[in-house]
Amino acid sequence: MNTTKKYAATALAAALGVTVLAGCGGSDDDTPAGSGTSKGSGSKTVTLVTHDSFNASEDVLKQFTEESGYTVELLKSGDAGAALNQEILTKGSPRGDVFFGVDNTLLSRALDNGLFTAYEAKGLDRVAEGTEQDEEHRVTPVDTGDICVNYDKKYFAEKKLDPPRTFEDLVKPEYKNLLVTENAANSSPGLGFLLGTIASQGEDGYQDYWKKLKANGIKVVDGWEQAYNEEFSGSAGGKKAKADRPLVVSYASSPPVEVLYADPRPEEAPTGVSTGTCFRQTEYAGLLKGAKNEAGGKALLDFLISRTFQEDVPLNMFVNPVVTDAKLPEIFTEFGEIVEKPATVAPEKIAANREQWVQAWHSIAVK
Repeated sequence: MNTTKKYAATALAAALGVTVLAGCGGSDDDTPAGSGTSKGSGSKTVTLVTHDSFNASEDVLKQFTEESGYTVELLKSGDAGAALNQEILTKGSPRGDVFFGVDNTLLSRALDNGLFTAYEAKGLDRVAEGTEQDEEHRVTPVDTGDICVNYDKKYFAEKKLDPPRTFEDLVKPEYKNLLVTENAANSSPGLGFLLGTIASQGEDGYQDYWKKLKANGIKVVDGWEQAYNEEFSGSAGGKKAKADRPLVVSYASSPPVEVLYADPRPEEAPTGVSTGTCFRQTEYAGLLKGAKNEAGGKALLDFLISRTFQEDVPLNMFVNPVVTDAKLPEIFTEFGEIVEKPATVAPEKIAANREQWVQAWHSIAVK
């Protein structure tokens, strides 16, 4: 998720609040039957509410406009947890038509609050097994990613120190004051990392484990952008910020991103992945209940799992496509990490325990 180029675009989008990503579908003479120009039921605009890391190629969104007649308007709303909180506060009178970015760590919260209208998107038969988590089709899976500790290769080479490989390694004294993570109360990667530690250490052992992490100097910051781009010494942004933490909670797909935007392009990624610290994340999109443009929202959900959009996902959001017929770009296969056995926690267990787990974590890691 994350390069100097993308940071600049994200910061601009956040400053503007709303960004139109695709051009209008033409003049009124080009309007499809039943469409209008207002934002009511006949609107030619469909608003996608999302977290700050959403990105898509302009040409791909223009293709959606050409095929459907709808223009996508993007409303970015902070980190995934913050964006979801805003939708819960405005449920019934949503700020847009479709919400993207709720993942398996927060899905039950969105469903329990009744945010979405059920819709079975076209092409669901092509999504990877196990990614659908709602039999009522209130949400549509869009991408998957593995939340993992990343490490700065240069730092560990210079120190002649092996990077950590597992959760157990992170509490060893040789890694004291090296790791930065995100706040599990409001950050999707932060919560994913917490759940990974629960899967690894068990419900009876994770609190003691976090006490050890705390004693070993783990640093907690608000969100991913700050952790990766300001605190992590291995990222392009971190180097500019003179960051001093060579370990960060990020994604298994982060190393290819560092290669993609490096100039000149290195022969190998400057960062690596501790594959024994990974938690599998799936992101979903849903038609917001009370959406003014339901027809446009449904068309957008269909498009989000089309092969066109899915093959655009890796190099724009740096996560994996969810449909089985989408091809990964070469830079992913060459520089990315394949996580064979990511940690997982059953959705029903997350739903039943998430709040108390986060509260217990907060009392240890933050207070």
